[in-house]
Amino acid sequence: MPNPTTLPSWQKLKAHQHDDMRDLSLREELAKPERFEHFSIPFHNMLFDFSKHLATPTTLSLLANLAKESGVGKLRDSMFAGEKINHTENRAVLHIACRAPVTSKIMVDGENIIPVIHDVLTRMKDFSDQIRNGAHKGFTGRPITNIVNIGIGGSDLGPRFVVEALHDYNDGPEIHFVSNVDGHDISRTLETLDPETTLFVIASKTFSTEETMLNANAAKNWLLETLPAEAVATHFVALSTNLDAVQKFGIAQENMFPIRDWVGGRYSLWSAIGLSISIAIGFDNFRKLLDGAHAMDEHFATAPPDKNIPMLMGLLGIWYRNFYDYPAHALLPYDMRLGKLAKFIQQTDMESNGKEVDRDGHVVNYATGPVIFGEAGTDSQHSFMQLVHQSPLPIPADFIICNKPHHNLTANHQSLMANCLAQSRALAVGQTHEEADGDPFRVFTGNRPSTTIVLPELTPFYLGVLIAAYEHKIFVQGAVWHLNSFDQPGVELGKKLAKPLRALLESKKTDPELDVSTKGLLQNISGNY
Repeated sequence: MPNPTTLPSWQKLKAHQHDDMRDLSLREELAKPERFEHFSIPFHNMLFDFSKHLATPTTLSLLANLAKESGVGKLRDSMFAGEKINHTENRAVLHIACRAPVTSKIMVDGENIIPVIHDVLTRMKDFSDQIRNGAHKGFTGRPITNIVNIGIGGSDLGPRFVVEALHDYNDGPEIHFVSNVDGHDISRTLETLDPETTLFVIASKTFSTEETMLNANAAKNWLLETLPAEAVATHFVALSTNLDAVQKFGIAQENMFPIRDWVGGRYSLWSAIGLSISIAIGFDNFRKLLDGAHAMDEHFATAPPDKNIPMLMGLLGIWYRNFYDYPAHALLPYDMRLGKLAKFIQQTDMESNGKEVDRDGHVVNYATGPVIFGEAGTDSQHSFMQLVHQSPLPIPADFIICNKPHHNLTANHQSLMANCLAQSRALAVGQTHEEADGDPFRVFTGNRPSTTIVLPELTPFYLGVLIAAYEHKIFVQGAVWHLNSFDQPGVELGKKLAKPLRALLESKKTDPELDVSTKGLLQNISGNY
């Protein structure tokens, strides 16, 4: 594909933004009776409302043309067909296959991978059931009451977010998550646990990720302070493909759940990486999570651009990032259970599209991934929303609400909903000088765009829909920007540089080739240089 800025649709959007949108008033647009109906899309009793965006029907038509000229649909079809669209690593991108029904057929290198996926799912179900019903006991015969998921990045953020979001469905063992190499993370988790009733889930595709393996070995040493070496086989399972390393660690082969290379880390909660989710909420609910994501997959693959939810989410993000030069995007779930949504999507989005080189290896001359941040509910209003409302540089936002809570505090829920609606309205329509009684400090310019997503309630199915919508939004933006959204070289450089620095810390030696700043910091840290 050519540079997207050279496409006819890009040039037309540029002219449209400059010539037609400078006088657009969301206050006036939202006074039109047909606006909400034309700019909102119902989906499985959910609602995706795009009516508060700086967009007209012409805008959406031009954005749809941009998607067509950028080959978004073609790349999407290639992904669903199992083609190796992750070209820098020569891999297919098939997290979508992990939630496909058993009747599907997706070929990779001549193999239909669906039976492999469902074999792993069956094993996950069996193991989850055995933990939950007490059939799988610890080494001393006591039932497992606590699970510690040890992973980092996608092996932590996705499962952690889902387990917390679906806390109301958690009727299994208590789930803990350890990710940071900082020893405080693992030590504070272990200090309240009993080795005889604790199971560790080590989530590492290669079984060599430094942070994960340091924490895994710390957990193993902690266990062996109380139990014999044979207990490792009973108290550890691995989510990995490295059988030799897993067995060397002491984990039995039957307790290793494989992950194929066509499942990227930040898209992996649907795979064996979701074992902790399945243990927490039960496999039937885990299956509903997959079913919700699959429903959004089918929608993304078949719906026309003007009614395609992830397509619109992605294209409107392009509209603001590239034509308005808005550098950030806020995620504002008005539901505490979704409190880690921003952190989870932050990784998925910024690791996917935080790139400066396109698929052909050329340095781009246009903005790519935005800064993603957010906070749950009314906490955000007492944190960063001052800037979102009155900064000279607007920040598009997504508001997510759940109609039906899982509590009976009606007054609290009504206040939460009212605050959410008030925030999105305030961003859109603002407050004039007259409405502020002439007080310039209380003037809100408005015209700040947002999407509102309404879930009937927070269930595994609707959570699956929501997560998949964001995954496909990111895909759309990467396709338009002509990026490989499925590698992460920026993660790798820091790890590469850390290894020799750790050796210097251990040996108390120096390296004359180091820059003066790093050399000085090493001296300050160790006091021995």
